[in-house]
Amino acid sequence: MPPVISGDRKQLTLQFDGGLVERFRHVRDVVAQGVYKRGLGRVAASLDMAPGNLSVALSDDTQRKFGVDELETYIQKTGDLTPVYYLVERYLGDQAAARDQMLNDLLSLVNDLPAKLAAAGINPRGRR
Repeated sequence: MPPVISGDRKQLTLQFDGGLVERFRHVRDVVAQGVYKRGLGRVAASLDMAPGNLSVALSDDTQRKFGVDELETYIQKTGDLTPVYYLVERYLGDQAAARDQMLNDLLSLVNDLPAKLAAAGINPRGRR
């Protein structure tokens, strides 16, 4: 789904299915899945790489790596935003989930406050 940018603050809202962090070890695995799904030869050609070199770069080879420039080109050429979603989920998802949980906890506390005050013998006007 396309991101939505709204308002003067240019708020970016991404909607995607979670679970990428659980399914993949790192962003390179996300790209590898996309490459093999689209066809190694086809993607390698669009990245101006030999299929064998692309395959090795996506593996755990210590000599040849799939770099940031290649990642950017991959996203541009294939339109596959899954690597971006993976990075957002991995590095921003926990922050958003933690914030949402804190807000839910705070809302519960506020909703429970009158009953807890009454149980403690304190009325809302500050008299016992």
